[in-house]
Amino acid sequence: MTSAASSQFAKPRIDIRALLGLYDPADAMDWGPIRAAQLNAGNQLALFLLAANVFGALLILLLLKEIAPLWLLVSWAIAVTTVASVVVMRRLATRNRNRATASVREVRDTLFDGLALGVVWAIAPVAFGFTASGGAALGLWIVLSILMTASAVAMAALPLATTAFLLVLGITVSATLGLAVDPVLSAAALFFTALLIFACFVRGKALVVIRANEIALAERDETVSLLLREFEENSADWLWETDAQRRVVRASPRFAYSVGLDPIAVNGMPFLQVLAGPTWETGEFAAGLRTLAERLKTREAFRDLLVPVTVNGEERWWEIAASPRFDERGAFIGFRGVGSDVTEARKSTDKINRMARYDLLTGLPNRLLINEALARAMADAEKWGGRCAFMMIDLDRFKAVNDSLGHPIGDRLLGRVSERLQQLITENEVIGRLGGDEFAVVVRDARDTERLEQLAKTIIHKLSRPYEVDQHTLYIGASVGLAIGPRDGRTAEMLVRSADLALYRSKDAGGGVYHVYEPQLHVAAEERRVLEIALRNALQNDELHLNFQPVVNADTGGLTGFEALLRWTHPELGPISPAKFVPLAEDARLIAPIGEWVLRHACNEAAKWDDDVRVAVNVSPEQLHNPAFVAVVAQALAQSGITPNRLELEVTESVFMREGTGAVKVLEHILDLGCRLSLDDFGTGYSSLGYLSRTKFSSIKIDRSFVQGASKGVREAIAIIRAVVALAQSLGMATTAEGVETEEEHRMVQELGCTKVQGYYFGRPLPAHEALHLATRRKRGESVAA
Repeated sequence: MTSAASSQFAKPRIDIRALLGLYDPADAMDWGPIRAAQLNAGNQLALFLLAANVFGALLILLLLKEIAPLWLLVSWAIAVTTVASVVVMRRLATRNRNRATASVREVRDTLFDGLALGVVWAIAPVAFGFTASGGAALGLWIVLSILMTASAVAMAALPLATTAFLLVLGITVSATLGLAVDPVLSAAALFFTALLIFACFVRGKALVVIRANEIALAERDETVSLLLREFEENSADWLWETDAQRRVVRASPRFAYSVGLDPIAVNGMPFLQVLAGPTWETGEFAAGLRTLAERLKTREAFRDLLVPVTVNGEERWWEIAASPRFDERGAFIGFRGVGSDVTEARKSTDKINRMARYDLLTGLPNRLLINEALARAMADAEKWGGRCAFMMIDLDRFKAVNDSLGHPIGDRLLGRVSERLQQLITENEVIGRLGGDEFAVVVRDARDTERLEQLAKTIIHKLSRPYEVDQHTLYIGASVGLAIGPRDGRTAEMLVRSADLALYRSKDAGGGVYHVYEPQLHVAAEERRVLEIALRNALQNDELHLNFQPVVNADTGGLTGFEALLRWTHPELGPISPAKFVPLAEDARLIAPIGEWVLRHACNEAAKWDDDVRVAVNVSPEQLHNPAFVAVVAQALAQSGITPNRLELEVTESVFMREGTGAVKVLEHILDLGCRLSLDDFGTGYSSLGYLSRTKFSSIKIDRSFVQGASKGVREAIAIIRAVVALAQSLGMATTAEGVETEEEHRMVQELGCTKVQGYYFGRPLPAHEALHLATRRKRGESVAA
């Protein structure tokens, strides 16, 4: 119990009205038992009160027999004795030391006892005080004072009755003294009466406080007893006790039940033997039991000590706590403690720990456990002068499967991948899933470099084999980044970073390969970081500009439009290739604001050209997945003033790989504005005829790799160009051949049926003012190629 709580019990707030018995307060204190204590205390001195009244009446009779009629004195004495006897009999009739409660009415009724005694005693000063003189008068006041004091003592536990008695008698005595003797003596009598009433209240309040504390202590003891009884009856908790020799004494039934032994037989057994069970003879104790033995030996208090216990062939886990016991001389007499069966809680904890360290989808160790395994491997490598390794694995083309077939198929595919990976590892490796389509392998001993690289090749080979998932044949691949510690990183964090850089290089190389970390990768990563920071400021610093490459009619060579191409010139780094900064913009989520800038500036430049010259703008998938992009296009058209049919947006096939993103609806709204759509790089990626039939493209662009292949006589490239041209003609679309650099290539694509041509043969990307000049020159009928 806290000191605050103890203080509450010692000094409860006492309501004076409740103390008098005038009302029953609705507070936290239970007044029923307190009122019973008041009545019991008043009843205990009932006979003393009777004796005081009889003896006082007898003294006054003897004092006043010479100055007052004897019959009057005797009659008054009989009245006093009668009233006192009735009051005492009422008190004795209700005396019961064991009564638990009493009502307000019972305490309130004591008022009549006090009034009756006060009135009968008030007759004495009124009837005899005015005629008494000298020694008789002095004796009268002394007897009355003694009686008032005795009554205040006898009835102090009942303040209401005592106050009534003292007020009636004290006021009468004071009035008599004031009229017959001296006003000063009258005031003294009133003061004496007030003191007695105050003392009565103080004593009555003290009784209530004591009783309140007794009740609180009794309730607390009862609560503790109930808790101990409930504790003993609980099947998972028990008390235990040992003697100085660490043998079990006074074993509780619950403790004996918990260890699976007879309550009588367990007494006297060594406590450690009881807990050790079958391992007692062999001495092969668990670590927890050894810790317990050490604590018992050193006689130290302990708590929350986990020990494994075998009960009836089943392993259980107990949590025990204990303190040493000493006798009054300070001699050690044993331990007393409490035990609790926490087997189920430990199972739950183990389950939670497993969930925290294992991936729910694949059952493989997750990032947390992989990091722990890598940290241990790094520590062992440093300790023994060895080497460890860390591989990061990223699945190639998994995103296409996930987006096109849905997450459930993707999740099952990840499960198949994890199964294949588990078949490849030995005790030397720990494999886990980092998240998404990324996996990792920790190699504890990586001294054999050839075996390490062979493992990377095997992983790529195994994961690249086709998968059969829900009647789908799926083809994915894997890229691996490998870092060896401590050579490539002296901490786990540094080694992961190095492996990530190696993986990035593998992905950049097209995937399906592995790369070992090299120091220059850090240089490339730092360059990329610096470039990203610079790119974030490129827009506001006006470092971006557009070039325009002509698109011409394949038959006549006449200009039909321009493709807007983004260029970036940094004031310190100089011109930066789009092959570098465009992928960086996509990764850094900068492509949307940059793409919007390109669209607005391209439209503004096209507004300066002739009305029949179009402008083509490349649009990233990220822009099309945002429904607000339609409003961006509409604003660019409105602000520039060009007609919608002069704007052609070029999109790639990757737009259609993410189902459910709304890209198709965005394209439909753009078509509703009157703009034209061109499908860029057809056949180089995720090709499907489905979206060609659903979306009204105005043209299909044939990638330059097919044009160059066809110019070299590659039959497959020629066949693909012919197929695309035939497909476009059947769907009413134009075809644009990209990368035409020579007259021979131009004649070839003409013969294959391409309707438009774009390439260095007709013009390199031009600054805006040169593009404007070219558009103006065509008025004079000059060919673009001339």
